[in-house]
Amino acid sequence: MLNAAVIGVGNMGKHHARVFSNLRGVCLTAVSDIDSNVVKRVAGNFDCKAYTDYEEMIKNENLDIVSVVVPTKLHAKIAIDTVKAGIHTIVEKPIADTLENAKKIILAARENKVKLSVGHIERFNPAVSELKKLVTAGKLGKISSIMAKRVGYFPSTPIDVNVLIEVGIHDIDIFNYILGKLPTGVYASGGKTESEKFKEDYVNVLLDYNDVSALLEVNWITPLKIRRLEVTGSKAFAELNYISQDLVVHHVNKSSIQGSKRIYEKIEIVKREPLKLELEHFAECVLKDRVPLNDGESAYHALNIAHKAIEFLNKNKQII
Repeated sequence: MLNAAVIGVGNMGKHHARVFSNLRGVCLTAVSDIDSNVVKRVAGNFDCKAYTDYEEMIKNENLDIVSVVVPTKLHAKIAIDTVKAGIHTIVEKPIADTLENAKKIILAARENKVKLSVGHIERFNPAVSELKKLVTAGKLGKISSIMAKRVGYFPSTPIDVNVLIEVGIHDIDIFNYILGKLPTGVYASGGKTESEKFKEDYVNVLLDYNDVSALLEVNWITPLKIRRLEVTGSKAFAELNYISQDLVVHHVNKSSIQGSKRIYEKIEIVKREPLKLELEHFAECVLKDRVPLNDGESAYHALNIAHKAIEFLNKNKQII
């Protein structure tokens, strides 16, 4: 039985606590949050101990795994504390606020011989898993482009990073995961509308994977939540809905006498909660000494690409 804890039980952290409390082979031992009212309520809901000081929790509890679900600027400090305490740690995405801090977390985990995972949850979306299998098996043929659209309105909870780092990084990570490689070129455009709080609330990113182009549209200005991924290959075109976990493949039968004929196929998906799959996977990696699918290095690459996109955006403004 693995003893688990969650540091930060706000909007996302309370779901980590919920999943851990129902996960086979895992015991939710404690939760921590600086808000005493929130942490007491969550601890009461899941019958575990409540702490307002995570360092006290680490000292008092015999923990095996912990979720760090706090504002991005606090990731490095807290994650380094947990891994130095010998606790296998999953950090919500992005891995850190800076690349330097990301490296520090990864190095600390390596030196203390603990598992490090980062909350790139879309890797555990059942539809994404099926799409990855199709691409790897060559069912779509040679991939020429991949496109993602992740748009909606301003988040209701406080955010300390821009739209690309906060939500678009999911799709950057998925591009790398689906294609199995990293881009050689990063280009971006974007800006802000009415908000003075963020440097950018809309960003468009073009990534060059040599023989594959990847395009991402991400914003906080669309009054409709859309989470979509499209992959174009020489044999088929795939459409994926992250939210509904639907995956449709349009095959082309080039041998048809009347010319190209489209064959529509809806892929069978066993729909499950990605967060539960993610935390199950992490627990299994701890028990069986495996490298997590969403490890620190892959998270570092996603953050690095996102930072390069913002850097390009800020340095390459054109005046017409």
